[in-house]
Amino acid sequence: MNSLQDAIYNWLTIKVVVDARPDDTAAQETYELFNNMLLNDHKLSNIIVKKDDVMYEVFYEKDGESKKARFPIELIDIMHDQIEKEPEKYNNYPI
Repeated sequence: MNSLQDAIYNWLTIKVVVDARPDDTAAQETYELFNNMLLNDHKLSNIIVKKDDVMYEVFYEKDGESKKARFPIELIDIMHDQIEKEPEKYNNYPI
């Protein structure tokens, strides 16, 4: 199983893509995979994302405790930025 930090990183990276491309079915399926991992495998709840000029912060509850993870924007936005630079490589294929 992935570490919690890795799972949050993967979830947030694809969440940024899904938020920017809500009709992207591949991104949506990947998001659901990582969202289920956070909820079911890692037992997180009340997940909230905040973004400032430098960092994303992910606030969540685990085992009744409030926690957070932080990631630099450029680390999280890399996938979305790549899609924006070369959209022809990331066609959306309906299911």
